Amino acid sequence: MLKVKVNNKQEHTIVFDNETSGSIDGSPFLWDVLEMKEGSFHVLKNNKSYNIEVIKADVTEKSFLVSVNGNKYQLHVKDKFDELLKSLGLDNLNSKKVNEIKAPMPGLVLDIRVVEGDAVKKGDPILVLEAMKMENIIKSPTDGIVKKINVKKGVAVEKSQVLIHFI
Repeated sequence: MLKVKVNNKQEHTIVFDNETSGSIDGSPFLWDVLEMKEGSFHVLKNNKSYNIEVIKADVTEKSFLVSVNGNKYQLHVKDKFDELLKSLGLDNLNSKKVNEIKAPMPGLVLDIRVVEGDAVKKGDPILVLEAMKMENIIKSPTDGIVKKINVKKGVAVEKSQVLIHFI
């Protein structure tokens, strides 16, 4: 089960029965998905054709910018575990003070958008990491001041490598 908020307005509940069927807001659907190239898909859903391209993906925030037949949509996704944490009142445990940002995946640092000493707010873009031919904007998980930057533009990083320290 997924809850998907589209353009910060409409929220839909999606339930997958298997790889080819499910329901959206209780209405059943059948679909067939073919990956054309990385991040680009052709989807047949209920006998209608859709070309879908993932433009940006922030897997940490579960936020995606996609193009469907040329129209862009911002998606925010919550799975059953996010909903369970919310129902238990544990959905804001990540709001504690974070002292460092680690690479969520291996990749190449394309851009660093802060310098040491900068004050940042939660959600501010910190750096751009290219992974699997997609640009991922790494955002600040907390308010703080950039103490030390451990990477340089153009350098490859490994998963869980510390990128930036905060005060």
